[in-house]
Amino acid sequence: MFSFAAYSYPKSESYKEVLLSSIAAGLLIYMFLIVFQPFGTENFRHQYKYMLLFPYSVIFGSAFFVAELSIIRFRDWNIGSELLKVTGVVFSASILSYFYNALFISHVTLSLANYLYMFLYCLALGIPISTIYILSRYIYLRRTHEKTAEEVSRQLADQDNPIVATINKVLSISANNTNLQMDEENFICAQSMENYCSIYFSENGQVRKLIVRISLSKLLDQVQTDSIKKCHRSFIVNLNQVKNLKGNAQGYRLFLSEIDFEIPVSRSFISSIIPKLRSLKA
Repeated sequence: MFSFAAYSYPKSESYKEVLLSSIAAGLLIYMFLIVFQPFGTENFRHQYKYMLLFPYSVIFGSAFFVAELSIIRFRDWNIGSELLKVTGVVFSASILSYFYNALFISHVTLSLANYLYMFLYCLALGIPISTIYILSRYIYLRRTHEKTAEEVSRQLADQDNPIVATINKVLSISANNTNLQMDEENFICAQSMENYCSIYFSENGQVRKLIVRISLSKLLDQVQTDSIKKCHRSFIVNLNQVKNLKGNAQGYRLFLSEIDFEIPVSRSFISSIIPKLRSLKA
């Protein structure tokens, strides 16, 4: 169970995605209430019944929105973290739902016992909705990324040789006592290690690795071209060196023939890296 909770899960990484997913979560709650009418809702008689039920979707959607915003800056996220987030959403939504129900619908006396009933109702409602949301989002992202990876990998396989820029730019890397120059086509990738960067490049047909004291952002300022891009908080890659691409729910991984490790593509960089990779290999 603990190993399952530690499995990586793709959280929202843009404010647009947070807003859309929050609206979707709220609408799922509303649809569940009007279709299945649980917890005595079926016996609730009022000419504006469905209008009175709608605020519950606003409450859950808002709680989800606040929770998503609070975690958007987190780097590592897994299923256990997602379950804790969902628990927090249910807890905060149950408080707001309790006050809404007590003050505007049931007009009951505020008490801990009444709140516990509302919490159990919200928990019973939140578990299936959260399960549907988590699984559907995971499956959707996995299928989308796998399909795109297959298409791009097919394009890469059709190329006999790496395609390089028409004008081969000379890169100049300066940091402390290091001064390195190379053709753009010889740059392979760079990996950040706190205050250092490991730079991989080819020289005389051999792959070399040079560790330089420089931040990844400063290195990017010196090497970024039309094909050399940052694809992850810890990696810069020459897209012309990519030989294969694989996708899963978390995003994509780039495979280069000259190195023996995979290079991840953060979800925040997908919109810039994948189209660029398609155009370079088209």
